[in-house]
Amino acid sequence: MTTDVNATTPASGTGAGRGQRGRALRRLRRNPAGMVGLVLVVLLVLAAAFAPLLAPADPAAVDFDRLREQPSAAAWLGTDEFGRDQLSRVLFGLRSSLFVGVLAVLLAVVVAVPLGLAAGYYRRFVDPVVSRLTDTMLAFPFLVLAVGLAAILGPSLLNAAIAIGVSQVPNIIRVMRGETLRLANENYIDAAVAGGAHDGVILFRHILPNSVNALLIQVTVGIPAAILGEAVLSFLGLGVQPPTPSLGVMLSSAQPFFAQAPWLALFPGLVIVAATLAFNLLGDGLRDALDPKGHRR
Repeated sequence: MTTDVNATTPASGTGAGRGQRGRALRRLRRNPAGMVGLVLVVLLVLAAAFAPLLAPADPAAVDFDRLREQPSAAAWLGTDEFGRDQLSRVLFGLRSSLFVGVLAVLLAVVVAVPLGLAAGYYRRFVDPVVSRLTDTMLAFPFLVLAVGLAAILGPSLLNAAIAIGVSQVPNIIRVMRGETLRLANENYIDAAVAGGAHDGVILFRHILPNSVNALLIQVTVGIPAAILGEAVLSFLGLGVQPPTPSLGVMLSSAQPFFAQAPWLALFPGLVIVAATLAFNLLGDGLRDALDPKGHRR
């Protein structure tokens, strides 16, 4: 008698998988903080996506007759030291921050997921090497590692995303390794092995799909860290370069004028706080919705 591997595997395409997703969505809807985070994330993403339509002026347009104007009906968030509209620059700066955040996390996922799977499944040969590499990278604080890599690669938006992404690789490796170690002992994995499935099928058809929940939570936690990392790198001159709008560049430019024009730093700072808070709230909500056993309320 042959073993029906698919029947024993909790694949995402089954009715059980759809039922689990439905229950997770209901739990998320009952989580006020998670819903606030979701709404804020959607609003921020829409504002960044439609920045060219929402911006009242060209973010690079200089007007020396309107230097450091206070917020008013003519300029809702005021103007900067070159007379540029702050609202327009905040919208395009948010766009840069979200782009770097998403790109950095995607890069980290592409690199870390195969390494984490291999480390958790091939525990005798691959795991020691990957674990030592991960421990070495984790010995450096996230921002210190990102700043060092950005300094080596050179200042640019793409290099900032690469530096932040590489800095996030060890955290995702640890998550994927832990999930692989846990799932490798499940009965459906034993059934797949008994049915003659090779390692690639086990890793990418059975283990990886059932690790998506943990990976999704890690991604929502990684994006706000990447947004903060981009702001720090741009503030230090290692990220987005002027005149391209960036929230970190705006904070750096506002520093000498903080006493005379505090709104120059206030609004970019509030957007950074809102973006990081939104993704963190959404990440907490997803964790509680996807892992109800860890819910401690």
